[in-house]
Parts: sequence; structure tokens; C-alpha cells
Amino acid sequence: MAADRTSVRRRMRERLRHLSLRDSLTLGLPAIALVAGAFWLAAQFIRPAPPDYLVLSSGAEGGAYQMYAARYKPILERDGIELRELPSAGALENLQRLYDPDSGVDVAFVQGGLADGVNRDDLVSLGSFYVEPLWVFYRGKQTLDRLTQLKGKRIAIGPEGSGTRVLALELLRANGIDERNARLLPLSGMEAVAALREGGVDVVFTVGPAQSSTVWAALYTPGVRIMDFAQAEAYVRRFPYLSAVTLPRGGVDLERDVPPHDVRLVATMATLVARESTHPALISLLLQAASEVHGQPGLFQRPGEFPNAQQVDFPLSPEADRYYKSGPSFLRRYLPFWAAVLVERLIVLLIPVIAVLFPLMRVLPVIYAWRVRARIYKWYGELKFLEAEIEENPAGASREDWLARLDDLEERVHNIPTPLMYTNQLYILREHIGLVRNRVLRIGAPS
Repeated sequence: MAADRTSVRRRMRERLRHLSLRDSLTLGLPAIALVAGAFWLAAQFIRPAPPDYLVLSSGAEGGAYQMYAARYKPILERDGIELRELPSAGALENLQRLYDPDSGVDVAFVQGGLADGVNRDDLVSLGSFYVEPLWVFYRGKQTLDRLTQLKGKRIAIGPEGSGTRVLALELLRANGIDERNARLLPLSGMEAVAALREGGVDVVFTVGPAQSSTVWAALYTPGVRIMDFAQAEAYVRRFPYLSAVTLPRGGVDLERDVPPHDVRLVATMATLVARESTHPALISLLLQAASEVHGQPGLFQRPGEFPNAQQVDFPLSPEADRYYKSGPSFLRRYLPFWAAVLVERLIVLLIPVIAVLFPLMRVLPVIYAWRVRARIYKWYGELKFLEAEIEENPAGASREDWLARLDDLEERVHNIPTPLMYTNQLYILREHIGLVRNRVLRIGAPS
């Protein structure tokens, strides 16, 4: 007998467990599908993890672009990003590489004004990084302060593909100088300085900061002078991408008094231009490196003045715009680069948890309870109809028929699949069936 009771209890537990699992799956599977769909939708807005390298097109050997690329490299390597530098003839070739989708270049130095109003949807600016003066070095006893004085001279204007050549040709043309009345030579860098020192050329044009090897070598070459742009303000008015700057006396070398007097120069801006597809995390990291390199005071800049979002030829990158407004993100200030990127990507995946999973956790128990109770409550309708029928016409059936119908109703109620935690509702219904049964038993009973 005890064995029979144990067997019954075991079967009952298995049945209740089966019912609870079935109800859970009925609601849980759609909920899981909904959450999975939300995660999939969120994943569409997550960029892939950034690559571990960045390809930068720099400039000519020994030039300022190469010098700055070399300074960026160890800073990026601190965060596990390899800077792959591609030398070039200069800013014009850099821009052409950016225009070429097969060049593999992510970002490049571009001289301000070089784009000449051309706007590309696939290119974005990372801002202005430093002032690039135009230096005009010459030899001779005659003091030169206007470009019109260069007619008939041998002028080194840089090779094809360099920004120096583009700017030199534009300013020379504005002064009526071209191949017909001057000899324009494709020399640049230390080669041009050597030619100037040895008498192979009369004038050298070069664009770059005072720290560049070309400028430095020319400043310390005996007999070489810097042209003072007497018409600097006129150039600024005519060419909006130019600005007027002054190299103060002794600014290069106080001890040797280099230069020996203030020199007026015209200057453009060195900018970094990136493909629109460049990963935002790499752009932010590159801007941090640029701030470290270019944020120091200099001959033509105040501390913290560069990089900035001014005087850009292409639309400013959204990531660069955020960086200039608020600096590195909160996570990147306190976490390693890889960890910050990982957390930022995971935050996007938290959106479905907040927007879908949390509300589901509140709603699903309610729906589950309603679903279970609905199976019980529908039998209250059957019981109420039967009770109303008995009250309206007690003699419509014999007491045995009424009791048989109640017994049938109770049997069906007994077989309602109900999880264990809701069986109290089932027992309450059976008590109410018992109340109606007692009423039927009183029909025809002696008072």
C-alpha cells in the first residue's frame, strides 16, 4: 500500500514538472526569440573591432610629414596599434592616394588649400595640426621682399606631387612668373639646399615647420637669406587658405640671432585627411597622439592651440568633432585602448537588455500567471451556468442527474494541467463545486 502511494506521488511530481516546463517553454521560447532579435538588430549598429594597424601616407624623405609620422608611431604602439607609413612626394600625392580606393591608405597629411574646393563624400578631415609657413630662401646681395623680383631666376619649387610645388606655382603665377620668364626646377629638401649653397639655383621654395631639416639647413647655410613677404596681408586676402605669420628675430636661435630681424611669412595649415571608412576608434587614438605631438608651444603657436577643427578643406569627421568638443571618451581616459573599445562595443549590446529583457522580466510572470489562471477561470463559467440552471428550474432534472453533471465537471477540473504553485486556485474551484453540490443535495431533502 505504501509502495502504491509512493508511486502515485512520483507520477504526480513528474506530471507537475512536465506542466510547469511546458508553460515555461510556451512563453520562454518567444521571449528568447524576441531578445535574440533585439541583439541581432543592435549588432547591426556595432562596428567591427578596429584593426591593429593604421596606414598613413606621409611625405618626402627627411620632410616634416615623415618627422611627425615617426613621432606618432611610438605613441600608437603604446596602445597596440602599428602605424604603417608610406613615403610620398608630398601632399598632392597623398591626396591622390586618398582619392584612389585601391591605395590602401587610411589617413594622410594634406596641405591646406590643396583640395581647391573639391569635396568628396568618402573623405573627412581630422582638423588642422600645425602651421606650415612658405619659406623662400635665396642668395645674393639684393634684398628680396616680393615674388615679382624672382623673374629670370632659377627657382626650386619641388617635385611633381608635392604641396610646395602647387603653392609655389600658384603664387608665382599671381605675380606673372612662369616657365617663360624663370627656370622652374623640381628640386626639394636637402638636394635643393645643396643646390642653393653650390650656386645651382638662385631661390628655393619649401613649405614646412621651422623644425624640418630643409628649413633648418637653409637657415644655417652661410650666405642664404629668408625672403620677407612685404605683401603678406595681400596674399591672405587673395588666398583664403593662407594666413600671415611672423618669424620673430632670434626665434630660431637667440645666441646666433637667427633670423637677424623679424620676417613676415605666409603660411598654410597642415591637416590630416582620412577615409570616411576609417575606424572611429583609430581616429580618436590618432588625435590623442597628435595632441601629444602638436600641443606644445612653438614659433607660430600657443600651447594647446593644435590640433583644432579650424581651416579644414573637407567635412570634419564626426569622431574628430566629438574629440575637439570633449576630448577622449570617459572610458579611454581610464582604460587601456583595447579595453575601452571592447566596453564601448558591449554597451551597444546592452541596449536590448535594457529595452527588451528588463520589461520582459516584469511582464512574463504576469502573462504566465494569467495563462495558468485562465485555464481554471473558464471552468467557473461552466459552474456558474450549471448553478443558474439549477436555481431557475430545480425540477428540470433529478438530483442524481445534477450530481452526475457536477461530478463530471469536477473530474474535468481535476485534470486541468496546473503548475504546483497555482494548485491552490484549483482547490478553491473544487471547493466551490462542493458548495453547488451541497445545494443540490438539499433539493427535495426534508426540512
